[in-house]
Amino acid sequence: MSDKKSNVSSSRKHTLKSCMLVVAKDWLEAEAIEKAKEREKYMEENCPPLDIPQSKEELMELCTKMYENIDRIDEERYNLEYKAHMVCNEVVDLNIKIVDLRGKFKKPALKKVRMSADAMLQALLGSKHKVTMDLRANLKQVKKDDKKEDKDLRDVGDWRKNIDDKAGMDGRKKMFQGDN
Repeated sequence: MSDKKSNVSSSRKHTLKSCMLVVAKDWLEAEAIEKAKEREKYMEENCPPLDIPQSKEELMELCTKMYENIDRIDEERYNLEYKAHMVCNEVVDLNIKIVDLRGKFKKPALKKVRMSADAMLQALLGSKHKVTMDLRANLKQVKKDDKKEDKDLRDVGDWRKNIDDKAGMDGRKKMFQGDN
């Protein structure tokens, strides 16, 4: 796929974006005004203006009515919260079912990337850690000491030397005499 550049200039993009933001701002303001009107309408319907009574009995009666209204509204609030919680749980369950119905995911073919040990450590540890690791410098140096025993073992193991020793009459004599 080739990346095509858009034919719209950056100034045109900027003006379109600013226009979209202005329209979105107007919509949000209109929505806020509409919500305020709905709230006022609800309050007028459900909360009549308060008449403060003059006698003690009327005041007690008003308090009991307000207490009953508070209980009823609190019960409605609890029911609505419970329903909202149940709907959220149902949405989560449906999302899990959707993932299950899709089946197993195929793993994408990964590209082989050649990366040095330093680059791997930097990728794993982040840019904070500056770790340099020269693997060849850390290799253990092996010294070759030619010991006499090792040389003898190598000589015995070499089959060509044994054949050369046993060739001819001298070799045949040694075979019958044994190794001295």
